[in-house]
Amino acid sequence: MESWRDRGEAKRLSILNSIPEKWRLVDPVPPATELRDVTGSYIQQFLTPREIEITETDAAGIAAHTCTGDWSAVEVTEAFCHRAALAHQLVSCLHETFFDAAIEDAKEYDAYFAKHKAPIGPLHGLPVSLKDQFHIKGVETTMGYVGWINTFQGQQGDPRYKTEESELVRELRALGAVLYCKTSVPCTLMTPETINNIIGYTWNPKNRHLSCGGSSGGEGALIALRGSPAGFGTDIGGSVRIPAGFNSLYGLRPSAGRIPYEKAANSMDGQSTILSVIGPIAPTVRSLELLFKVVLSQEPWLHDPLAVEMPWRDEVVETTKALIEGARNGSSKLAFGLMKYDGSGRIDPPIARGLKIVEQTLQRLGHTVIEWTPPSHDTAIELADKAYQLDGGVDLKHHFSLSGESQPSQVIVPENGTELKASEIAAVNVAKREYQKQYMDYWNSTSTLTGTGRPVDAFFCPLAPHAAAKPMQYDYIGYTPFVNVLDYTSMAIPVTFADKRVDVRPADHAGDSDYIQWDCKFPSLKGRSFGLQANQLGVDDAEIYDGAPVAVQMVGRRFHEEKILTLAEHLGGEIAREAYIFGK
Repeated sequence: MESWRDRGEAKRLSILNSIPEKWRLVDPVPPATELRDVTGSYIQQFLTPREIEITETDAAGIAAHTCTGDWSAVEVTEAFCHRAALAHQLVSCLHETFFDAAIEDAKEYDAYFAKHKAPIGPLHGLPVSLKDQFHIKGVETTMGYVGWINTFQGQQGDPRYKTEESELVRELRALGAVLYCKTSVPCTLMTPETINNIIGYTWNPKNRHLSCGGSSGGEGALIALRGSPAGFGTDIGGSVRIPAGFNSLYGLRPSAGRIPYEKAANSMDGQSTILSVIGPIAPTVRSLELLFKVVLSQEPWLHDPLAVEMPWRDEVVETTKALIEGARNGSSKLAFGLMKYDGSGRIDPPIARGLKIVEQTLQRLGHTVIEWTPPSHDTAIELADKAYQLDGGVDLKHHFSLSGESQPSQVIVPENGTELKASEIAAVNVAKREYQKQYMDYWNSTSTLTGTGRPVDAFFCPLAPHAAAKPMQYDYIGYTPFVNVLDYTSMAIPVTFADKRVDVRPADHAGDSDYIQWDCKFPSLKGRSFGLQANQLGVDDAEIYDGAPVAVQMVGRRFHEEKILTLAEHLGGEIAREAYIFGK
């Protein structure tokens, strides 16, 4: 009988073999000890100047060319298929490729444009990558489980195998997007690293000693290598924001219901205390805005029973822009909260420096910055941990049992978990609602501190305690799930890169209140052995982390996607400018 290891290896090889011979690397990729960064000039050496021009244009720029007929859909699609194939060979970021089908779709789009002199839709000819949770006709979905190979979500003989399509997939096709690959995830989706028993570990393209994040890690790695101009991941505890931040990208976690989840595969399907949401990842904010706005134009609330009937709101954008302009001319200003430390997860020097850059940027622009001291995030972390284990791990254990595969060390499954009774689940939901109300009241109370007559417009805090993470050393994950408990809008924002010359903590930590020892609040992580903690940085760690992306997150209120996108477009370039000056 074929073992699960053999099945996983056969699938891994089938992914590699799906890459056309002409795009396969002849020579082995040097190890990370010799070559840590495979972005930029390294991957460019395998591409033509024209392919580089196309693939290093952002999604909004590509759509402007393809929707006017300046660039053909076929040329653009082939360029991204080639670069995605290279990316996978460098960092193992793909689960599925369907390049031939994508090129055929692109040919149809070109024929449509030639006949009608108009695009199919606002994403005409734009390649879009998808996390391996989305069903696409003719393409398998494994979600990193060996037991899902040749099945529909682990169900043998299910007629939906390779025939089902997710609602978002249908909408992207209607908008003219070209779908061409699905990206790697950790089995279970419940870990901030990307590893499974099919493709192994997905590495950070900027620093291959480190993780690309998770669970939308393949998306982050692929887009970092510009093997995709933009894509979609999912987020139940940070799974869009973490990979975006770890790969120097922007990633939007919208409130639940704004982007349709219908017919997407998931872990713990039916758990609704904290809903997983879909969000876009891209190198530029304007690309996120394009994807988010056009998906809403498809009226997903007519096709997904959980989607909220909330079209794109231009009036929110204009109001936010007016506040930004007022700050420029001195007639008004914006106000932001800043939380440098949540009381449990101490931050590493690169993150402390990133937050300082953000603070200096806001002050330079004339905005008010106040200390963010909300209700304890420990409460949110405890609520999230309960929500993730309502079934005692039954769902996750079931999917491992389909093949008998062992779980990777990074993947957390409760060993002796107990399913909660209905009354116990109700108590968790009540506690969540009460916490949401406390946080809302605190946010409202900041109107007395901002000097604007309004509460803060958003707040900034760490995305993670570190810049990326060493494998098996992402040991404090408390900086992202609180957003999911609150169902707030949040954006990962790239700031700078770790620098071994400056990002070294003093040996005695004297007077360093932000860097105290963390206390793990996730019961499922207590007692887990990680070896050297990633956030105990010394000289050796500064060397390993050198060049790793540093990011923060900006958090807005529930359903404030338009406002957060507009603020991020305003602040992103200014933060990058400040980082350049600050690094001198």
